This record gives sequence, structure tokens and C-alpha cells, in this order.
Amino acid sequence: MNCRSEVLEVSVEGRQVDEAILALLHTILLHRSTGKFHYKKEGTYSIGTVGTQDIDCDFIDFTFVRVSSEELDRAIRKAVGEFKEALSNSGSDGMGQISLEFYQKKKSRWPFSDECIPWEVWSIKVNVVNLANEQERQICREKVGEKLGEKVINIVEVINRHEYLPKMPTQSEVDNVFDTSLKDVQPYLYKITYQITDSLGTSVSTTVRRLIKDTLAL
Repeated sequence: MNCRSEVLEVSVEGRQVDEAILALLHTILLHRSTGKFHYKKEGTYSIGTVGTQDIDCDFIDFTFVRVSSEELDRAIRKAVGEFKEALSNSGSDGMGQISLEFYQKKKSRWPFSDECIPWEVWSIKVNVVNLANEQERQICREKVGEKLGEKVINIVEVINRHEYLPKMPTQSEVDNVFDTSLKDVQPYLYKITYQITDSLGTSVSTTVRRLIKDTLAL
């Protein structure tokens, strides 16, 4: 099985890190989750509905849609919070990457553990920049919102391609494909990982500041 890999990149100031990542991760999970499966007998099931919720960002001019599941939101926020803390501890400027990997389990014979086979990975590269004043922050607030809008459209286009998805499982195999631990939604099995780079590349930092200065000059 070939694993699809997609890379997104955002440049934000420190206070925007979690909102920008949450907007992208929740957009992906919105399209990679189903309602709970209700099995009547082996091979026959119905799928519950998935509620949605609009979320307004505090530090970005942007509103995104997420699955209306507090449990899922808490899990995503916890992972993003850990990434943001690690990014903050890396120095005044930082660069890191957080990845959302979807996988399915392949049962192994005892005494070996199940094999986890990834089928789609989304990597978000985050560049943190420092801004000089409130005027620059306001411009950044608008620009980041515009960029997130473009990336959400890109995510939807990628997901709408007719590419591999795990086949719908039987009742005995549902835990090999979906996370069934949540009471109100059923995302495909996923894990979130991250890595931090000590410093932000000069070219990225310079490009972002030039974009802001060019906007100020208009």
C-alpha cells in the first residue's frame, strides 16, 4: 500500500500557532470521520450522523468548521498544546512540524503486536515570526486568515480525489480501521506527532517580514 503524503506550511506569530494548526487539523478530521457504526448483525449496520460546529479564531480573521465532538477536540487540543509548548521552549523564533497520520491495523500472530500501516499523512510546517508592533500584527491577522482559507480549499480538493481509503470493515474488524473510543464520532485511526527545529530559517523570516512591510507601503 502506498501512503499518501501532503505538506502544508504556515507562517504565524506565536499567539496564532494553536489556532492555525487546529483549523487545519480539524478540517482534515472533518472529512476523515464518520458517525458511529450501529451493527444489527455481521455485515449489516447503520451509520449515525456527524454534527458540525463553526469556530471563530481569536487572533486570526478566520472561521473554520469542526466535528461537533468535545472528546475529539480535547484530544487534538492536547496534542497541539504540547507542540506549541515545545515550539515556545525552542527559543524566541522557532520552526517545527506537526503531522497527522492515518493508519490501519493489521493483526499479527501472537506474541507479536499488531502492525500499524499508514495510508495518509498530513504534515504542517510551522514558522514562528516576531512582529514589531500592533499594525504589523493586524496585517498578519488578516494575511494568515487568507492563507488558511486557501489551504482549507486545498485540503478539500485533495480529499475529494478518488484515492485509497480503507474498505468499510465488518463488526469484528472495525477497531482495525476506526477509533471507536469516542462516544459521538468515529474518526479513522490516527496519531499526531511533531518535531522541533531550533531556529527559524532566515529566508522564511525575511520573506514574512517583507510581505508585511510591502503591505504597509500600499
